[in-house]
Amino acid sequence: MTASAPVTQDVLTIPRKLPDGPINLVGLTRDQMRATLIAHGTPEKQARMRVGQIWQWIYQKGIREFDAMTNLSKAYRAELAETFVIALPEVVSRQVSADGTRKYLVRIAGGHEVEVVYIPEEDRGTLCISSQVGCTLTCSFCHTGTQKLVRNLTAGEIVGQVMLARDDLGEWPEPGEGSDARPRLLSNVVLMGMGEPLYNFDAVRDAMKITMDPEGISLSRRRITLSTSGVVPEIARTAEEIGCMLAVSFHATTDEVRDRLVPINKKWPIAELLEALRAYPKASNSERITFEYVMLKGVNDSDQDARRLVDLIRGIPAKINLIPFNEWPGAPYERSDWERIERFADIVYKAGYASPIRTPRGEDIMAACGQLKSATERARKSRAQIAAETGQSL
Repeated sequence: MTASAPVTQDVLTIPRKLPDGPINLVGLTRDQMRATLIAHGTPEKQARMRVGQIWQWIYQKGIREFDAMTNLSKAYRAELAETFVIALPEVVSRQVSADGTRKYLVRIAGGHEVEVVYIPEEDRGTLCISSQVGCTLTCSFCHTGTQKLVRNLTAGEIVGQVMLARDDLGEWPEPGEGSDARPRLLSNVVLMGMGEPLYNFDAVRDAMKITMDPEGISLSRRRITLSTSGVVPEIARTAEEIGCMLAVSFHATTDEVRDRLVPINKKWPIAELLEALRAYPKASNSERITFEYVMLKGVNDSDQDARRLVDLIRGIPAKINLIPFNEWPGAPYERSDWERIERFADIVYKAGYASPIRTPRGEDIMAACGQLKSATERARKSRAQIAAETGQSL
């Protein structure tokens, strides 16, 4: 594959400097933080050391006040407090499902909202984070896809989701404790929330590099999975600049069906997508690519689909996550029957691929895969529908 210009979208990204306020250090890479400190008076010879100290306070210890950074001089702490802030997105609401899943409604700059989901399991705790407000891809089975794209999240707003979840889980060490003194409740991050991560590449890359930094949150790249609907030109770049695990929202075995389910397929059809994916495991040294496949009754769940899927991915180190469709109000599809899902999984498994059936989590709080959509957007749409039904204007 030849190199190409980055794929971007013409959407607003809020600057790092808060309106008429201090500069937020959360989301700055080490190089960016160093340059910012120097630009605001830190001597260049000291800047690298200062970055290391501040970095550990923010990302290893979870400290938000400069006064608490006790290995910095009192005068320097005062200087930092005059110019900078350590700020996270605001948690507006927190819901807990009967199965322990937690869903956070998070408000970011400009008053926009995104949803974040924490899923506890016996051997891990996975945080599903968002990269955009809304989504531009309009995948027909996805509730988020019915919300228009508003803007990209900044790197600070992305890594801030990880930090606020650690706040809620009580995962930061207490004063005097080592960074590994507490059990790791948040062990995995998946970029499977609102938005297409590869349409916000730079911010996602910076946020994940911060998350992976060994002197901070320190999650292994193998504990981070980026899910894309198939932005082909950015897949090789993901391997080179992030190197995390990759998942692809596949969902169909013919271009005709995938065009309908995942409209980005019209731009980069299955053959082009698979070509890019075949190069990814070697480039990133990842073990397997995860193919996500939502099971839709009578649409993509036949034996023929299962056999075509196996033929398409042959030669790609892969596993197939089968996702029972999580219904939402007004959804145009139904979940495949359980026997049909098991039959599909059996065909894939016998062909030599792991084919776990994902257990739906958090359905009672609309936190399951494909159900995320900000509460304000749901409310706005409800008001619009009511007004339309009554013949009134908003």
